[in-house]
Amino acid sequence: MSGVPPRPARHLFGRRSWPEARRIAEILRAETVGGALLLGAAVLALLWANSPWSEAYRTLSEVTIGPHALHLDLTLAQWAADGLLAIFFFVAGLELKREFVAGDLRDPRRAVMPIAAAVGGMAVPALIYTAINATTDGGALSGWAVPTATDIAFALAVLAVVGSHLPAALRTFLLTLAVVDDLLAILIIAVFYTSSLQLLPLAAALVPLGLFGFLVQRRVRSWWLLLPLAAAAWALVHASGVHATVAGVLLGFLVPVVRRAGGDGPGLAEHFEHRWRPLSAGVAVPAFAFFAAGVSVAGAGGLGATMRDPVTIGIVVGLVAGKAVGVLGATWLVQRFTRSTLGDQLGWWDVLGLSLLAGIGFTVSLLIGELAFGAGSVKDEHARIGILAGSFLSALLATVVLRVRNRHHRRLHEIEERDADADGVPDVYQGESRS
Repeated sequence: MSGVPPRPARHLFGRRSWPEARRIAEILRAETVGGALLLGAAVLALLWANSPWSEAYRTLSEVTIGPHALHLDLTLAQWAADGLLAIFFFVAGLELKREFVAGDLRDPRRAVMPIAAAVGGMAVPALIYTAINATTDGGALSGWAVPTATDIAFALAVLAVVGSHLPAALRTFLLTLAVVDDLLAILIIAVFYTSSLQLLPLAAALVPLGLFGFLVQRRVRSWWLLLPLAAAAWALVHASGVHATVAGVLLGFLVPVVRRAGGDGPGLAEHFEHRWRPLSAGVAVPAFAFFAAGVSVAGAGGLGATMRDPVTIGIVVGLVAGKAVGVLGATWLVQRFTRSTLGDQLGWWDVLGLSLLAGIGFTVSLLIGELAFGAGSVKDEHARIGILAGSFLSALLATVVLRVRNRHHRRLHEIEERDADADGVPDVYQGESRS
């Protein structure tokens, strides 16, 4: 009918609500600082491991602490991977639940694109790695999931340097993609990298998990009650054979997002996220990177032999090409089948830059490499070099692409800043803030 107004075009990278945009901006600032610390820790470990004092680095990594009776006599490197990364995944669980319960992604129309991009960005690298290692032996295929992860802290640190004026919608897309990526990665770890399963400790873990969930549902914030329960759940999951970081995600999912009617202040999930994100980004992830990135580039037959290993090649190609093709291709398919547009002033070059940036797979990739090949093994060392090389190449290519667009977006950003009123809410959000 001619009297019916046309339906407005839906933008894949449309603006979020103003409260959500402010919250995302705070997260991005914290992750960007954490990414700088992560990079510093990784560089320090790499230099130390290839210096004349490399033996001291290995000795430090192998220092064992913890009670033997509880099977928690772990090395410092294991404590970083199993213990500190549980904090990282706890924050990821909080963020993921918040996104889908109270964030803008509770709208399935908004959620489909980053979810599809995350799935595509994991499936294509896995297929590429599998194809390259299909005819090899020695357990190389067990590393198929290594190039599937995206390191959000590292990626955002690069983005802050080379693309500081990209639209907030693109930055939010990268953040959400990485959060979904983390969830899929932890599912892969739980399903495919649990070598032996002890049902008794796994069942026992339900007790502290249940008590933790009961208390947080009643909005209890007392650390002296919650922290021992979280530690007990972590220890029991660790004893069960399931990777202990799974406990972090489960604990994060139990925390309620929406505060009770009439309550003051932020919800419990936001409160915990505010408290634990600095510890995750500033301590847990950099400490893990310090113990995981220290690989000798001259070891295991030399750098030439390492770069010729199909394991290394599969990881590098998976991160650099697989991530770009998977994320970009999935985004294009969503746009194609939903008949949406990218958004004002955005082009496919912007999406390509973010797709390349998603190839920075560091923290979770290093963790999966250790689980797949065994910490300290030759293939694990080759995998770590492949992760470092693939992440560096992805960051370099993303830098080239995003710098081309950065000046254009800088001009648009300056115009938008001038449009802000005295209330501090940009004019583009005024209609949303009043509604």
